[in-house]
Amino acid sequence: MKDNEILQHIQELVNEEHHLLQLEEEGKIQGDQRQRVKELEVGLDQCWDLLRQRRARRNAGLNPEDAQVRDPNIVENYKQ
Repeated sequence: MKDNEILQHIQELVNEEHHLLQLEEEGKIQGDQRQRVKELEVGLDQCWDLLRQRRARRNAGLNPEDAQVRDPNIVENYKQ
């Protein structure tokens, strides 16, 4: 994936997440949709991590195409 494709995918995930969070605010969200919100959060973290990896590799003079999507357990346990 290229950076612009990753950013486009992030936007798609954010749009879906916002829709589901709106349903939650309205009290209309269902059980499987709650699970989907959690999946979206993980997916967004993975996409942002991939984009940061690509940028770091590029800045270091390395091939950004060698960046890999990391396991959810890794991206979800980063220290802020």
